Amino acid sequence: MLKTLGLALTASMIATSALAGGVIKFGHDNKTDPFENPAHACTAVFSNILQSGTNGSVSVEVYGSNQLGSAAEHVQQVRDGIIQATLTSTGALASYYPRIDVLNLPFAFNGNAATYEVFDGPFGKALAADIEATLGDVVVLGFPDTGGFFAVTNSKRPIANLEDFDGIRVRTMTLPSHQKIIQALGAEAYPLSWGEVYSGLQTGVIDGQMNPVPIISFANFSEVQKYMTLTNHLFSPYTFMLNRDFYEGLSDSERVAVHTAAENCVAASRGLSRIIEASDRGLAGLMDKMEVTALSAEQRQAMASATQPAFENHVIENLDPKAVELLTLFKGEVGKANGQTYLD
Repeated sequence: MLKTLGLALTASMIATSALAGGVIKFGHDNKTDPFENPAHACTAVFSNILQSGTNGSVSVEVYGSNQLGSAAEHVQQVRDGIIQATLTSTGALASYYPRIDVLNLPFAFNGNAATYEVFDGPFGKALAADIEATLGDVVVLGFPDTGGFFAVTNSKRPIANLEDFDGIRVRTMTLPSHQKIIQALGAEAYPLSWGEVYSGLQTGVIDGQMNPVPIISFANFSEVQKYMTLTNHLFSPYTFMLNRDFYEGLSDSERVAVHTAAENCVAASRGLSRIIEASDRGLAGLMDKMEVTALSAEQRQAMASATQPAFENHVIENLDPKAVELLTLFKGEVGKANGQTYLD
């Protein structure tokens, strides 16, 4: 109760101070170290470039580590104008914009470069436009990197083939699509909040989890997990959103500066993610602590064939025709970016 009241009072004070204009209150749910976290690297670069690009007429105040509430609460605060900007995960955005689930098409991308092409190209523009049209009160500035492709860790055995998933309980977000994917792989899906994952792994409530390599490293999951498989089965970027009323109140030159700063923010998140992956803070460090399995093309194809139909049926049965349209565009753009036709 006291925490809720405190957040409400903080939000009220922020809303009042925002009336002065020219200040972007930027909330996110990650640690506030720009050298350790792609989200905060993004916000730090955005802040510096925007403030210098506008000669200080627009400034940025960053509130990381859930200082202002959860990721889902940040979305609502941006919509209400309590804060002006946030980076939100697909899971947090799904309750406001269910079509974001189309991004969870499993085993879609061949590599990181393909993700850049898709989210910076026609699909990214179509997705941004649809989010804006659906929510009405936000402007989408881009799709920063959360840390790269998902890997699967567990405490039971190495996973290289579909049959290896049998009997393993894997934590997922509360997204039904993530649960469908894990079930199609042959494992048991177990939705669990992020704050409970480490203790769940430690106590055996769950056997495994899935996240990008940098997150696995920073969360110290190697302390409670023995095996990691580089499945690369999901790529789930942030959505960078700005309050529309604030955006429309800026001058033309300030809006140009916002977009320039946002482009650099996205680039920073991608660059830091790749650096972390390749450093002792990422895969190289985890290989000294865990048994790491890389999949062959044939093993990955078998997993794709098992999960993609289940995911597409989920979209058709649970979302709307516009979501199916977006998924079709997504598949086409992914195929082009991969340099081949989409795997049926």
